[in-house]
Amino acid sequence: MTHPTPEVRALIDQATAHFPPIGTAMTDIAEVRAFLAARPRPAVPPPPVARVTDRDADGVPVRVYEGGTRADAPVVVFCHGGGFVLCDLDSHDAFCRSIAAATGATVVAADYRRAPEHPFPAAPEDAYTALRWAARTHPGRRLAVAGDSAGAHLATVLTLLARDRGGPGIAFQALYYPMLDPTRSRPSHRENAQGYFLTADHLRWYWDAYLPAQADRTHPCASPLAHADLGGLPPAHVVTAGLDPLRDEGIAYAEALAAAGVSVEHHHHPGMFHGFLSMAGALPEGAAARDSAFAVLRAALDPS
Repeated sequence: MTHPTPEVRALIDQATAHFPPIGTAMTDIAEVRAFLAARPRPAVPPPPVARVTDRDADGVPVRVYEGGTRADAPVVVFCHGGGFVLCDLDSHDAFCRSIAAATGATVVAADYRRAPEHPFPAAPEDAYTALRWAARTHPGRRLAVAGDSAGAHLATVLTLLARDRGGPGIAFQALYYPMLDPTRSRPSHRENAQGYFLTADHLRWYWDAYLPAQADRTHPCASPLAHADLGGLPPAHVVTAGLDPLRDEGIAYAEALAAAGVSVEHHHHPGMFHGFLSMAGALPEGAAARDSAFAVLRAALDPS
């Protein structure tokens, strides 16, 4: 089993200290969100982009990041993580700016409705609305979807919905440590259950909030790893981390996509933990991994 370096351990401990102990000591959603709102935020200058605007995408709030000034810049629809329950446009603002700056793309970040107030299928339907808006607002541009954790789940669900509902056409999907399996039954859920920032208690609480109806847990858009037909989906890049409870489901999803005939590039980082790409500034290995991930996305968006 891989063990974190002292530098990685220090970052894990710091992230854990600033995150509510949800699923155990803290379960009230208002209390959890208040904890997150009150936590200190690092005073790090955001990556420069050409322009940032908040828009309304047919009823779904979105934040649009112009990575450059090209009129034909590709478009990335981004879904943030947070277990379908937490986080928002502000929590992932720096990450979206980083994507836009690194790729030159227009990034459309979707502020989908969150559980438990709005359980499945509110989040994927909102994300799909934002995807259609992005395609209509930027006609003729190359279109990709991306997300981290629960947002990566939504990104791949967008490829299913676009395929099955007749569009819009998606050229690529970038999935960063995707959260895909409500059964939480793979070995990494036991091996990494505690001590690596994201815990088994978090994941149980997230899934229970998002899928309170047991019947929904077998829906292809709620459990794409186990129940979706993955044929005909766009090429994918999957990033996984060795110290992540979600490690094995991300690996399994990359394998399932490949078995379905989808072109997949999978990058595994054994010594990293869940969320490490968003904390890359404090960790040289994480910064290198993020640069690599964004390079893959940039190449996919501009294959020439």
